[in-house]
Amino acid sequence: MRSLGELERAVMEVLWAAAHDGRGELTARDVQEALADRELATTTVLTVLGRLERKQLVVRTRDGRAHHYRATASREDHVAELMNDALDGAPDRGAALARFLGSIPDEERRRLRDLLD
Repeated sequence: MRSLGELERAVMEVLWAAAHDGRGELTARDVQEALADRELATTTVLTVLGRLERKQLVVRTRDGRAHHYRATASREDHVAELMNDALDGAPDRGAALARFLGSIPDEERRRLRDLLD
């Protein structure tokens, strides 16, 4: 899985928030309004949503004349997949994990230990 560009990430954050809040699917206009501070054209939002759909991060459904979009997975699933991809690319997975564990705060290390127990 490839990482996301800045605008793709912003759009995904809107879709993930909608899923988390129980709103589910959003139209391109909903996404555009959520990102109003960026003053994006509707065509720009549609282009980004299309790219995300091709990356299989977004699914589009038709409702009458409108299309609705939703994330195919949660933000946490996406981050976990990125982490796995990064580890898969390391020649020594154990060394990469050790470096990662050495770089995170003690509290997060404790949380990891609790999750593994």
